[in-house]
Amino acid sequence: MFELLFCSLLTILPDFLIRRFVQGKRIGKEITLYSVWFELRYGIVLCLILTVSLITLIFYFHPTSSTAVSSFRTVPILPEGSGRVIETYVPRELEVEVKAGDPIFKLDSTRQEADVVTATQAIAEIQGEIALAQGELAVATAQVEQAEASLKQAQDELDTRQELFERNANVVSERDLEKLQNTVAARQGALNAAKANQDLVETKINVSLPARLNSAEARQAEAQVELEKMTVYAGVDGTVSQFVLRKGDIVNPLMRPAGVLIPADAQRERIIAGFGQIEAQVLKEGMVAEAFCGAVPFTIIPLVVTEIQTQIASGQVSTGGSLYDASQSVKPATITTLLEPLYEDGLRDLPPGAVCTVNAYTNNHERLASGEPIGTGEFVFLHAVDTVGLVHAMLLRLQALLYPIQTLVLTGH
Repeated sequence: MFELLFCSLLTILPDFLIRRFVQGKRIGKEITLYSVWFELRYGIVLCLILTVSLITLIFYFHPTSSTAVSSFRTVPILPEGSGRVIETYVPRELEVEVKAGDPIFKLDSTRQEADVVTATQAIAEIQGEIALAQGELAVATAQVEQAEASLKQAQDELDTRQELFERNANVVSERDLEKLQNTVAARQGALNAAKANQDLVETKINVSLPARLNSAEARQAEAQVELEKMTVYAGVDGTVSQFVLRKGDIVNPLMRPAGVLIPADAQRERIIAGFGQIEAQVLKEGMVAEAFCGAVPFTIIPLVVTEIQTQIASGQVSTGGSLYDASQSVKPATITTLLEPLYEDGLRDLPPGAVCTVNAYTNNHERLASGEPIGTGEFVFLHAVDTVGLVHAMLLRLQALLYPIQTLVLTGH
């Protein structure tokens, strides 16, 4: 309507003024209700053409989106395993502020506690085996010392008899020497066996039992981790919303989450808008935009386009049990665009999840001021594109003014 009124001032009004003051035709005489088309046909046709051109120019180069949402992320509150709730730590309120590390609820941990006790007992058993092995090492050391003393005694006896035999063969017989040599060999074998037993006990103390102890401690740590998993904590600072979990409920990470945690850093940061596919060549990163949201009436929020998704959702193909059919994508998807406030805390008063209407504006000022060689027609066209953006901005502000009336009065609230 605004475009039509504006264009009529440039077409129908001049045509009427020519008819009235140049040709002398008067309303009610030559210009009647039935002769309006014949008398003002040039102005009416030009008005329609100019109106359609102006609307096309405005909505193409300054695209609008009515599917913009103040997005925020949520974190599902889930345990790593299923179980029955035995205690909750969050009060029964619509929203509860929590800090990272605060407990939210606890599952039945009887089995996990038993596993921790079993692992602790296994560590105690191995520590007892280590103490026992220390005693075995003392016995083995004493046996080595005893075998060394016996060997030394036999060796001294052999050396004495050998020396006597060399001096006087009649004093010591060869048979006695052979017996002593066999005794020395036997006691040397006993010493070797005692040392081997000592080495075995030392290996048991230094290698085998510490390895078993480390394994038992690892099992204890694993059991302790499983026990700690039974208590679910807040991973980040945020708000627990609509927490209805109570004692006795069954929680399953695949079927039934325990609630939703809204991180504190995931609110009032950005708006996600979906623009029509016809604006694919117009939308650019860095474009200035404005948003009107019903949650903050009479307010226009300055924005800037920070990211444009290059893929359109309607064309995605995912693996499944049936072949992809292009006719299934009947409704064309929009171009997902990310917008952030142009000024700091621009979305501070906007509740997360609010639906908005967003206008993005094409700006050719830098190109026009860069000194780039531009033809006269293109120069005029670029100026016209930037100028008609004012019309779209006025329409957005008019919509913001009329929104409370349309919502509270005209829709029957």
